[in-house]
Formats: sequence, structure tokens, C-alpha cells
Amino acid sequence: MTRRTALKAAAVLPAAPALIGAQAAFAQTEPEAKPDIPPYRRMTVGDMTVTTLLAGTRPLSEPQGTFGTNASPEDFAALSKEAFIPTDTSLNFFTPTLIETGSEKILFDTGLNPEGMTAALMAAGHTPEDITTVVITHMHGDHIGGLRGEAGTTFANAKYVTGQAEFDHWSQAGNDTFESKVRPLADQFTFLKGGDSVVSGITAVEAFGHTPGHMAYRVESGDQSLVLAADTANHFVWSLRRPEWEVRFDMDKEAAAATRKSLLGMIAADRVAFVGYHMPFPGVGYLEPSGPGFRFVSMAYQLNV
Repeated sequence: MTRRTALKAAAVLPAAPALIGAQAAFAQTEPEAKPDIPPYRRMTVGDMTVTTLLAGTRPLSEPQGTFGTNASPEDFAALSKEAFIPTDTSLNFFTPTLIETGSEKILFDTGLNPEGMTAALMAAGHTPEDITTVVITHMHGDHIGGLRGEAGTTFANAKYVTGQAEFDHWSQAGNDTFESKVRPLADQFTFLKGGDSVVSGITAVEAFGHTPGHMAYRVESGDQSLVLAADTANHFVWSLRRPEWEVRFDMDKEAAAATRKSLLGMIAADRVAFVGYHMPFPGVGYLEPSGPGFRFVSMAYQLNV
């Protein structure tokens, strides 16, 4: 049995008592999440093991106030109806990604809080102490929230990586979440720019607009590729099908729309899988060009065979 075969076999084993306990802890940290959703999905990209981790969910009322703020109510309603989703509510997912490569366990983003992040990791068979590197794609609170809590630093043995432009912006922004979650770890960070590598096979891609230094990452191993798109697109219909629709949390809305069109266009043209931090869990899919945007095709078993 090869390592790859063993990993695939482990992914379908029945839940152990520890997993059940971790799922219970997850449910307690996000009591509004219903129905319960299994908090991890493991897959392979070449020789790398990739696990998406559901660190929390949150319902949202009046979603056009967040997604498609420059769309007419009629167009927003028509697209929603076409996609079989309601116009008056949505469910947001918060999905960090763990990549295992050799002895490295690299976590991309950390969810809303340490409790949700830790519970998802435990469900997948890991502890925060196992993490060797934490990569922050950008510094909105739902991506840095799990870095620290009342018990102190969550990832005691990790080093930290983020984009230089992103850190420079938030270090001068007077943001309370940055000051409490990131500032105490500042001397443990290393910084990169587009084209730099976290490790061999994981390359930073500049995806500015959502925040001033927002980064995506391209993962390549063997003949397979995956793009961690982070918050390039924030909704699987409203942001993908209409990339020109503005999102309330995009700090530079024109740049964010341009990034959506270029990065999502590259993903579609290359026919590679991508992980979207806020896509429906497990957050992994493909993109098919469709009209002015893209149709989300959820992953089935492509990365498990």
C-alpha cells in the first residue's frame, strides 16, 4: 500500500470517538449552524494532501446588502431564482485549508476564532500544535480570528507567512482585530510577494482588491494543480456568475472585480480545481465560463481517485 493509497483509505474510515467529540465541540462553537455539516474534506493533489476545514458558518439576511450592491433588485432576484437560491437569506462558510507536504503541515487562514478552528482540525485528526506554518491570505477578521484567543497563541509551534503589502497596510490601519491577533506575532512573520513560494509547489499569486495585499496561492504537485482563491469571490452564484457585481467587503471594488475576472478566468481556462473560502463546503470546485461570468461546478471525486 502506497502512502497515497493509505491516505485515501483513511479518508473513508468510520468516525472514531475522538472525531465525534470534535464534531460536538464544533457544534457548540457555532450553535446557529444547522443542519450539522461534517467539518473536513480530505483530498490529494499529486503528492500533497489537501484538507478543507469548516471552521464555522453564519447565516446572512438581506444578502444583496453584501453581494451585488451595484445590481438592480430585479437582476439580483432573477439570478437567484435561476440558481435555485433565495434572495432574502444566505449561508456563509468559513473554510481554512490544510496542506500536508512531507513533514510540513501548512494552514491557510484560521477562521473566526480559535474554538472553531481547533474543532475542525481535531475532527480531521490534527491538533494546533501540529501546524508548522500558518499562511494568512489577508487580514479580515474571519481569516485571522483563530490566531489567538483568551488562552494565548493557538499555533504554538508554527511560523507565519503573509503578503508584505497586506501586512504593511494593516499595521498602520489602527484595526483592533489586527492589533490583538496579529501584532503580538509580528516578529514571527515572514513576508512574500507575488511569485514567491511558501514551499516548493505552493506559489503566491497577487489578487489585490478585496484588500490591498490579498493573495491567492497556486498549488502544484505531479500533474495536478489547485488554486486557493481565498476571498477573490465571496459567493458561488452572485460573485462567480456576475464578477462585476460589487461586494461590500471589497476595499477597492474596481480592482476586486478586475481580479475576479482575471484570476477566475485563468482557473477556468486551465481547468484546475479551486478552493473558495466562502464557497459551499467543502469549498472545492471547478469553473465553467457562462455568459459574463462563471458557473460553479462542485467537486465530486476528481481529487480522491
